Amino acid sequence: MLELAADLPEVHLTPGESVVEEGGTGHGLWVLVRGSLEVRKGDVAVNTITMPGALVGEMSALLGTRHSATVVASEPTVLRHASDGPAFLESDPAVLRLVAQGLAERLAFVTTYLADLRHQYGDAPGLSMVGEVLAELAQRQAAPARPGSARDPEPDY
Repeated sequence: MLELAADLPEVHLTPGESVVEEGGTGHGLWVLVRGSLEVRKGDVAVNTITMPGALVGEMSALLGTRHSATVVASEPTVLRHASDGPAFLESDPAVLRLVAQGLAERLAFVTTYLADLRHQYGDAPGLSMVGEVLAELAQRQAAPARPGSARDPEPDY
C-alpha cells in the first residue's frame, strides 16, 4: 500500500493529534508511513496500529458512513492522505485488493475470537448472543451494519 500511496501528500502528527473522530464525517483515507496510532471506541482503546501501509478511514470511505472510531497518534506519526478516499480506492485494482485482504483478515480474526468465546464459555450470561453474532456474520448479505443492537439502538461507544 505504501507504494500505491507514494504520490499522496504526507501529514505529520504529534502525540495526541487525531486522524479521525468517532461519529465524524469526511471520506478521506490515510496510509500509515511510520509511527503509532491508537484506535478508540468511546473511552476504550481497542487497537494500536503500527504497521506501515495500514489504512485509516477505509470503512467510512467504502460504506459512505461516519467514522466508527477515533484514531489518535500515540507517538510522532507520518501518514499519507487521500482527501477523496473513494476515488483513491478506485484508482487502482491493487488498492481495492489490499483493502479487501485487510478487511477479510480482520473479519477472520473476529469470527475466530467469537467462536473461541462460544467454545470456552458456551451460553454463559452475557455471552449467549455470540452464536447469534456468528450466524449473522456468516449470513450477512444485507445492507451495511449500523451501530447499536436490539438491546441498545444508541450505544455510548
